[in-house]
Amino acid sequence: MIMIAIIDYGMANLHSVQKGFEKVGHRAVITSDPQVITTASGLVLPGVGAFKVCMDNLVKRDLVQPIYQWIEKGKPFLGICVGLQLLFTESEEFGNCKGLDIFKGKVKRFSGALKVPHMGWNNITIRRPAPIFQGIKDQSYFYFVHSYYVDSEEPEVIAATTEYGISFTSVIWKDHIFGCQFHPEKSQTLGLRLLKNFGDWVLLQSR
Repeated sequence: MIMIAIIDYGMANLHSVQKGFEKVGHRAVITSDPQVITTASGLVLPGVGAFKVCMDNLVKRDLVQPIYQWIEKGKPFLGICVGLQLLFTESEEFGNCKGLDIFKGKVKRFSGALKVPHMGWNNITIRRPAPIFQGIKDQSYFYFVHSYYVDSEEPEVIAATTEYGISFTSVIWKDHIFGCQFHPEKSQTLGLRLLKNFGDWVLLQSR
C-alpha cells in the first residue's frame, strides 16, 4: 500500500487530515522526519494560522529543503489552506514575508466591506479539469476559513476560483502539484472525495 506523508510543523489540524485519508482507504502518516518523507509516495502540507509563523516553523524544523527536493523530483504534492499559500512568492501578512516561491504570486488580505475571515461554505468554479476533481461537479461547495487569498501571477496554474467580493484562487494544479484554499477534511463528502482523488492519483503515479 502507498503511504502519504503529512508534514508536521506544528501548524495544522493534522489528525483530521490523516483521518480523512484513512476514511477513503489511503494510508497517511504524520511526520516531521525527512527520512520518512523520502519514503512516501505522496506529500501533504496542511496549514492553519499566520503565514509567517508557518514559514518560520518549516525553517526551524529543517523541512524547507525536503519540500524543495520532493517537488524537484516531480512527486505528488498537495497543499491545504496556508499550505497552498506557502507555495507562492510572498505574503503581506505581518509585512512582507517570503514563501517557498514555487509559483509567482502574492498572498493578500481581503479588503473593503467584506467580513474577514471568509468562513463557511462557498462554491468553486472549475477552470481546468484537474485530476483531483474526478466526480466533483462545477459549483460544488467546500468549507473555507481564511483572511488572506492567493493573487497568482501565473494564471495557468489556477484550476478553480471562488467568489468572495473578488474572484480568488481556490485550487491550483501544475503537473504533480495541487493546492486548495478550502479545508477538504472539513468539507464532508466532497472534501473526502478530493482527498480520495489525490490518494488515487498518488497510487497511479507510483505504479
